[in-house]
Amino acid sequence: MKPTLFLLAAGMGSRYGGLKQLDGLGPNGETIMDYSIYDAIRAGFGKIVWVIRKDFEEQFRTQILAKYEGKVECELCFQALDALPEGFKCPEGRVKPWGTNHAVLMGKDVIKEPFCVINCDDFYGRDAFAQIGKFLGGLPEGAMNKYAMVGFRVCNTLSENGSVARGICSTNEQHHLTDVVERTEILRVDGKICYKDGDGWVEIPENSPVSMNMWGFTPDYFEHSEEFFKVFLSDPKNMENLKAEFFIPLMVNKLINEGTATVEVLDTTSKWFGVTYAADRPDTVARIKALIEAGEYPEKLW
Repeated sequence: MKPTLFLLAAGMGSRYGGLKQLDGLGPNGETIMDYSIYDAIRAGFGKIVWVIRKDFEEQFRTQILAKYEGKVECELCFQALDALPEGFKCPEGRVKPWGTNHAVLMGKDVIKEPFCVINCDDFYGRDAFAQIGKFLGGLPEGAMNKYAMVGFRVCNTLSENGSVARGICSTNEQHHLTDVVERTEILRVDGKICYKDGDGWVEIPENSPVSMNMWGFTPDYFEHSEEFFKVFLSDPKNMENLKAEFFIPLMVNKLINEGTATVEVLDTTSKWFGVTYAADRPDTVARIKALIEAGEYPEKLW
C-alpha cells in the first residue's frame, strides 16, 4: 500500500503576512507545496490529503486541487475550533487553532494507510521525501507504533531574516528519538546557533537534529491522539489558556516515554528553506530557480 502525504495548510502565516501556502514562488506560479507533492509522488506516495480551514476551501480547490486532477488521488479535511471530542466545548474567546496534532486528527476519517505529515510552507527537498518514503513504503502490512521523523541538521534550517521555531531532538544508539523539545526562538548569536531560554541564549551544535514537522506515522497514531487530546482538554490550564496548543511533539514524547511507540530519526542531506518571514521570499524564489537550473526539477511541474 502506497503511503499518503498529509499537508498541514490551515494556518494563516501571521509572521509572513498572508496565505503563504498559496503564494506562487516557482517560475510558473508553483507553490512550495507543489514541489513537496512532486517530490512525494516520485518517492512513491499514492495519495495527497490537505487539512485546511473551511473558509478558504473554494480558493484552495480552484488554485491548488484543480492542477492535480487525474494525476494523483486527493482529499480535503478541515480544522475548526469546535472540532472537539464529545463532552468538550471551545472556550469563549478562543481564536487560535488547537495546534499541529489537532490538525493531524482531522485526517482520521480519510487516511487508512501509513502517512507522512508536513507543513505546506516548508521546502523539504528531494532527499527528505526519499528517506521518509522508503521508511513508510517498507513497513509490513498492519504495522503499528513504528514511526519515523526526518531529522534535519539545524545549521541547514535557519532563516537570515529572524528567529525560527524548531523541535530539538535527542536520540539513542538505535537512532530512535528519545526526546523532542520545541524551541520557539533559534538563530545565530555571535556566529553560534543558539536558542532562547528565559533571558539567555543556549548554544547547540551545528549538526543537531531538529524536527521540521516531517513525521511518518501509521493509522494507529490517530487513536493515540484522540485519547491524549481528551487528557489535554481535561487539564484546566489548557482550557483557561486561550493560546494552549496540542503539538505533535507533545504526543510523540508521551508515546516514546511510556514505551508505546518508537520513532526512528532519519538523517537527510536536504537543506530546508521556506518563507517564515516575507523577507525570505526573494531568497526562496532564487533557490527554487537554482534547483531547476541544476536539473532537480523541471521548469514546469504539472
